[in-house]
Amino acid sequence: MTSTIRDTTIVRRRWWGLTLIAAAQFAVIMDTSIIGVALPDIQLALGFTPESLSWVFNAYVVAFGGLLLLGGRLADVFGARRMFAIGWAVLLVGSVVAGAAGDVPIEIAGRAIQGAGAALIAPAALTLLMTMFGGTSELPRAFAVYGAAAPIGGSVGVFLGGVLTQWAGWPWVFYATVPLAALVLALTPALLPPAAGRRARVDGWGAVTSTAGLGLLVFAIVRAPEAGWLTAATLVPFVAGVLLLIAFVAIERRVREPLLRLSLLRRPLLGGANVAQLLLGATWVSMWFFLNLHLQNVLHATPFLAGAALLPMTALIVVGMTTVSPRLAARFGTRAMVTWGFVLLAVGLVWLAFARPDGSYVVDVLPATLVAASGMALAFVPSLSTAISAAPQQEAGVASGLVNTSYQIGSALGLAVLTALVASVTPGAGAAPYTGGFLGAAIVAALGILAGWGLLRAPASRLSAGPAARSRD
Repeated sequence: MTSTIRDTTIVRRRWWGLTLIAAAQFAVIMDTSIIGVALPDIQLALGFTPESLSWVFNAYVVAFGGLLLLGGRLADVFGARRMFAIGWAVLLVGSVVAGAAGDVPIEIAGRAIQGAGAALIAPAALTLLMTMFGGTSELPRAFAVYGAAAPIGGSVGVFLGGVLTQWAGWPWVFYATVPLAALVLALTPALLPPAAGRRARVDGWGAVTSTAGLGLLVFAIVRAPEAGWLTAATLVPFVAGVLLLIAFVAIERRVREPLLRLSLLRRPLLGGANVAQLLLGATWVSMWFFLNLHLQNVLHATPFLAGAALLPMTALIVVGMTTVSPRLAARFGTRAMVTWGFVLLAVGLVWLAFARPDGSYVVDVLPATLVAASGMALAFVPSLSTAISAAPQQEAGVASGLVNTSYQIGSALGLAVLTALVASVTPGAGAAPYTGGFLGAAIVAALGILAGWGLLRAPASRLSAGPAARSRD
């Protein structure tokens, strides 16, 4: 009897801990989407130029994408729970700075601090998830809950951003993170396991070259549509980033305790899952971006209604990821789930591409978004869990940082390329202005179909193989 009560308590505590981990994914994505509606007010209040305004978004993305790999390594060395808490503290500070900013440099600095905090949180959260659920039958469902937090954060961010900007003022799109961060910090010691680190050096030069290289690449990618793809402003940081990453690879080959053990990248499952996540980021974030523009600029929805229009899609993803996807993954395996997920994404995007400019939300937009959301629900969780499960347990933090980096780099690259495409291509008569963006994202999804079928060949059992399987090198 006592043993049963203890087991029930452990299970309950584990699922409450998962709530904190899902809150991390929620906050990281919300902080990228919540500012969209507030940008005009921020520009007016702080004196941003039209050219510099994008850095309210880009500063977060550059810091987040550049520091993810280092964040994963720090979680392995110093303990995931410790880095999880530190990341939330940094995110809280950045949110206060961004909300209280009185000029452009402070605002950009606040957003960069937020991104740095998110880069510590995201890989630590996934490592904690594996610590609590690895080797259990609950692992696929835990990944599903974690994965569902991302689209919820994106949709809530748009919706909440509209509400706060309209009725409370733009600083509250940043202050909204503060109470969530304070609550998570208060509950972390009680609900999350210590997840002690291991004695190892933090590969300093590897950390510098990888962080600077990834940061410069993301910087060049997100700035390219504004500055031009072949200008010095884009090419110089891009080439510098590539050279730094080449130096990073050379360093990792020589040091005893590398930031990223290069042999990890030769694992077919881990490599294939990261490719899938990169293409999912490029597809989904681009679709979400152009869908918001279509709703507000073509269908003339208010910010509040545009956010509300995303709720059916979000609800479907939540249900799909938490209930349908784990069952189908156990039966059909990662390869089929990712492949068919990209198929549905491509179909939904093509449907959106042919939405009528004078059409309606119910007829032209809603069905297409539900098809695309079904695809995301199928593909995201299996590819994410495979990317983590394919690494040895002691390197779960690095694997978490790597898969988050793949998704973020894919998001930045896909959005930058497709934004440039929309700006340079004039749609035909009767076509909506964002047709090129949706069709371009559909092409990326088609590449995902090929990647899913060609690169992910593991049996379904690998999704829940647990630490024993992951520890084999």
